[in-house]
Amino acid sequence: MTIRNPDMIIHLLRSKKVVKFEEIQNALESASRTTTFRYLKHVQYVRSYNYNGCYYTSWDPTLFDRWGLYSYGDIYFSRDGKLDKTVIRLVCESGAGLTQRELQDLLKVRVQVLLLEGLRHKKICREKVGGFYLYFHNDPTIMESQLQARVTSLPSETKNFLQIDSHNVIKVLLVLIRQPGSRPAEVVRALRGHTPPITMVQVVDIFDRYSLEEIGKKKGSTVS
Repeated sequence: MTIRNPDMIIHLLRSKKVVKFEEIQNALESASRTTTFRYLKHVQYVRSYNYNGCYYTSWDPTLFDRWGLYSYGDIYFSRDGKLDKTVIRLVCESGAGLTQRELQDLLKVRVQVLLLEGLRHKKICREKVGGFYLYFHNDPTIMESQLQARVTSLPSETKNFLQIDSHNVIKVLLVLIRQPGSRPAEVVRALRGHTPPITMVQVVDIFDRYSLEEIGKKKGSTVS
């Protein structure tokens, strides 16, 4: 009788691009699920994030694209393994945040529930920009950078839909006069508790429209 060992799984994964769990069990001479998972702990592999994770492939960093994704036909893999971790990573690594549609186009699966879970556990943040929700890093400084990049990239006709209240502009300017060189995230913190509340989107848009990045380094402002 052949003695089971992890090399049986390694040989199988090297012989085929992707395999099902049942094939791994057969390679281990009809091992039980518990036994199969025990041997898998000694093998470098990644499971598909679709098809309920029933497909396996050998771990190979060179397979993944710049998004950390790999596909074989309609079977999708991520360097993170699990889909929830992949969604959070992609949002946090994005240069300008991501919409639900952008994530779904990238991952080829639905992500709404995972995004809501990420929000609930405060792993990511969400802001409404130009009529749609964008998901960002949970670190205020990184989120600010992502949001600025997104607002800057919006077409002018979309920017016009972002409402700018003159009272909000004045409040932002007062913070910058008192605290020269403040970043949008710092302005939002300084204005916390105001009614109605001023959001990060509004502050970033005010910075962008009136070129407030350098205020405080110069005397006065040119907002009119």
